[in-house]
Amino acid sequence: MKQFFKMFFASLLAMIVAGVIVFGVIIGMIVSAVSSATEAKAPTAVTSGSVLYIDLQSQIHEVGEENPFAFLTNEGAYSPGLYDIVRAIEYAETDDKVEGMVLRLNPSPNGWATLQQLRQAVAGFKQSGKFVYAYGEIITQNAYYVATAADSIYLNPVGGIELKGFATVLAFFKGTLDKLEIEPEIFYAGKFKSATEPFRLKQMSEENKQQIAEFQSDFWKEFTTAVAQKMNTDASGVAKIAAEGSIEFPEDAKKYGLVDGLKYADEVEDLIREKTGKTSDEDIKLVQISEYVDNVKRHYSKTGDKIAVLYAEGAIVDGESNDDYQVASKTMAKTIREIRKDDNIKAVVLRVNSPGGSALASEVIYRELELLKKEKSLVVSMGDVAASGGYYISSGADSIFAMPNTITGSIGVFTILMNVEKLMNNRLGITFDEVKNAPYADFPSGLRPLTAEEQQKVQRSVDWVYNTFKSRVAKGRSMTVGEVDEIAQGRVWTGTDAVSNGLVDAIGDLDRAINSAATLSGLEDYAVVTYPEPVDRLQTILKNMKNSPGMAAAIQEGLKAGMSEEYKLIKQVKMLKSMNGQSMMLMPFSIEVK
Repeated sequence: MKQFFKMFFASLLAMIVAGVIVFGVIIGMIVSAVSSATEAKAPTAVTSGSVLYIDLQSQIHEVGEENPFAFLTNEGAYSPGLYDIVRAIEYAETDDKVEGMVLRLNPSPNGWATLQQLRQAVAGFKQSGKFVYAYGEIITQNAYYVATAADSIYLNPVGGIELKGFATVLAFFKGTLDKLEIEPEIFYAGKFKSATEPFRLKQMSEENKQQIAEFQSDFWKEFTTAVAQKMNTDASGVAKIAAEGSIEFPEDAKKYGLVDGLKYADEVEDLIREKTGKTSDEDIKLVQISEYVDNVKRHYSKTGDKIAVLYAEGAIVDGESNDDYQVASKTMAKTIREIRKDDNIKAVVLRVNSPGGSALASEVIYRELELLKKEKSLVVSMGDVAASGGYYISSGADSIFAMPNTITGSIGVFTILMNVEKLMNNRLGITFDEVKNAPYADFPSGLRPLTAEEQQKVQRSVDWVYNTFKSRVAKGRSMTVGEVDEIAQGRVWTGTDAVSNGLVDAIGDLDRAINSAATLSGLEDYAVVTYPEPVDRLQTILKNMKNSPGMAAAIQEGLKAGMSEEYKLIKQVKMLKSMNGQSMMLMPFSIEVK
């Protein structure tokens, strides 16, 4: 029997070793194939008579993304970031090889400020005299908003289009916690600091409803103004159509002037052929925006004086980044120091698209930016959201620019401690006992309720961080702490409101922020460089495999790809682990206006 087990385990070990070797060989082959394919692939040439093609269904991040697996799929080798796209569209305005643009109006996953900047770029392209056609089969409100900048909008004859008003739906977990007998102990500063509401309430507070209604109103005003221009009416007329639910069928969209015609995709293609002087049997030279970006990037110099655009996209976390779209304090601090020490970089634009996160990580980043600001001009450009910790790291800049539909502010702090004593005792039959030699030795525990004295300690800590936050803002915005307190309280503001209350200097996109940085630094001739480098999907996969078991990483990637909406809820619950006991500067979860 002993010999049997010896042979069995020897065979098992051999199988494991062989499996590891084979796995390594496969990975090596993939990496080699990817490298070869990437090196061999050159940007698609843009020839005379080309038409730019932009699919609104594509997720637009601040930072571009390299896709080394493009040769295995129909995707492009590079998914451009927002600045890449806007700059490419601007270049196309004077590119003789580009005759027009087509927008494919699929439902868009992008935020309203991102769509505002895209719409601005499309409108500028149209003003150059080139045509812009938009076509969709199911046209959502956010896609239609961008389409209003086009010359003509076409809807599939049996398709659908939305004009119904805006709604914001939040998920609440209080009932789930009650069922599990988990008791959250929540401490916060700021009566509007609603990030903790999903764990302490079963519905929105009146304060939260108020702030959501107010920024929804600003979004709606922006949307109806754009739609009214398309329909040759006024904003109240658009609101009336939405309130009455008048748009039910494609014919209704045509009747009220939302679209210029009901056409199939092939019929729209025929219109494009007419515009570009092609016969019915000739192919249209459609150029994906990602391919065009590849061509345009070659025309921008990276020599001489530079302005750096530093992207801060995603939640703010402590330590090093383990996610592509995450603002990790250690990683970001290192990048800021590199930029500070580069004598060729004369100014910096911090592009913030973050809902905030860890208070400590925000302070670490803030400190590095303060050191940078002593040597170079620092301007902030806000994207879809620059709130809570996202505003904290922005507050010390020389100038701050935001889009009208940017969500910002949320100057407040909270801490959540999860008491799982009843879950362990009543549900699992697990009990705990301890010996301690000082009153606070086991604080915070999570296995018992906090005492009154411990609760006061946590609240004092939250208040201290909140006062630090307000003092940072007061210093950066040349306000008194009292003035900041009036517009703080954890309240969320739109970019338009933030200009009025002094949190933001002016409405403007990334280009305006770059121009401001150039003016502050006295630069007339300069190149724009971006940090960090574009995301590489292969590196992401390998990094995830390194940081978590292969199966767990595969499951996570699968959930992201196949359950994008549901995955947002999963991430919210997962965040509880990182938030437990920490001081957080984080805006309310997943505020989306649809």
